[in-house]
Amino acid sequence: MTIKLFDSELKVMNVLWKNGDTTAKQIAEILGEEIGWNVNTTYTVIKKCIAKDAIKRSEPNFLCHALVTKREVQEIETSELIDKLYEGAADKLVACLIEGKRLSSEEIARLKAMVEELK
Repeated sequence: MTIKLFDSELKVMNVLWKNGDTTAKQIAEILGEEIGWNVNTTYTVIKKCIAKDAIKRSEPNFLCHALVTKREVQEIETSELIDKLYEGAADKLVACLIEGKRLSSEEIARLKAMVEELK
């Protein structure tokens, strides 16, 4: 399964991933408070997510249900990033993170443990 979600769509999905099934009205209220979106903007983005089969809508009250998990989207986006910027080589991404000193000691330890598990 491949689904491409834009940043605006990810904002809607994050509300669903965090809160579970949520009405469109509640999503609009949350995103209105968090990022200043108006109701029409939120509804438009929800409709785009429905068209992409990322959200299923049901009644009553335009209840929205995420059809993809956050993990699935993370895997798709990460794979696309690795392909686009690192020639498909995950080790180049990790090297870039390490060289840029963007990883904490704890993160490095977790990476080492993950590599050990792969052996």
